[in-house]
Amino acid sequence: MALPLLTGHRELRARLAGAVRADRLSQVLLLTGGLGVGKQRLALWLAQSILCQTTGDEPCGSCRACKLVGTLSHPDLHWFVPVPRSKASDPDKQVEEVGQALAQVLEERRAQPLYGEVDGMASHSLATVRLLQRRAALTSVEGGPRVFIIGDADRLVAQEASPEAANALLKLLEEPPNRSYFLLTTVEPRRLLPTIRSRAVTFRLGRLTDAEVREFLAEHLRPQPAAQELNDRVAFADGSIGRALGAREDAGRAREAAAQLLESVLANPAAAYERALRQPPWSARGEFTAMLDALAELLGDAARSASGQEPRHEIPVALRPRSPAALVQALEKVADAREAAWGNVNPQLLLAVLGNELAEVL
Repeated sequence: MALPLLTGHRELRARLAGAVRADRLSQVLLLTGGLGVGKQRLALWLAQSILCQTTGDEPCGSCRACKLVGTLSHPDLHWFVPVPRSKASDPDKQVEEVGQALAQVLEERRAQPLYGEVDGMASHSLATVRLLQRRAALTSVEGGPRVFIIGDADRLVAQEASPEAANALLKLLEEPPNRSYFLLTTVEPRRLLPTIRSRAVTFRLGRLTDAEVREFLAEHLRPQPAAQELNDRVAFADGSIGRALGAREDAGRAREAAAQLLESVLANPAAAYERALRQPPWSARGEFTAMLDALAELLGDAARSASGQEPRHEIPVALRPRSPAALVQALEKVADAREAAWGNVNPQLLLAVLGNELAEVL
């Protein structure tokens, strides 16, 4: 099944297409933006532009190269996504297992291009970077440029005892092979090593318009949703197709958990510690990080309301009324905790510290 056409980001696409035509596109790009706004889809579009056998403002979509990219089958397109870490002890065996895991993910995405989020515990391990280095050392199969997409590049250091994977990638990015392009995507560029960010030209993707999200959903959702469901999904999406396609039930559970955490924090210290101890110690990602994201949304909505703006969602009673300054400080504390959650930190300890900090500022 071919990839759906890229939605939105017209201005950025025009800039990138112009750089490709003028042969002045940087070999290392960093695409940032909110979750589900199309960063990896834009990277695939750019790969199509680079590999396309015709010239124009957009990839033609009909030449052999465009069709191969559209089915994720082009031999000079290498898409690296986070995968579970290999359990093998031998380094070569680790690389082999990562290659097999990536092949399986791509096969699944060929069958279902509207894929969901990757597993919360998946990462780009050192074995992934070694595989990337091996592929980058090979010559082009088609005799033209090559494109390497590193999706969710911030997971290069997640759950690692040291930033070995990120440092190994840095060596490759410092002197990229000729006619090779490395497209990194991330929700939060601060999670990448500063030395990696300094090697890349950064482009930020904004949120899509409600009209763009609505048009995409109406065309691609099967079965087609009823009018009210479509309206609900568009409102829930908040400019993110990925969010619109995600499970709203999971998001609802995350918001409920975040609201309960706030109630515990603002009730008394004992309730906050009890909530922290109930947090499973092994889920530094997944449900835990989803709860932190939902907590940031709740605080953001409360800050907008306290500033006289219209909130996107209903504000928990525990956050009414609060000063905008206090809510912004609380948001900063959650952002710090969210970043720490990507490292090898015990979630129970992290939540206990966050609870204390929120109680102080709120």
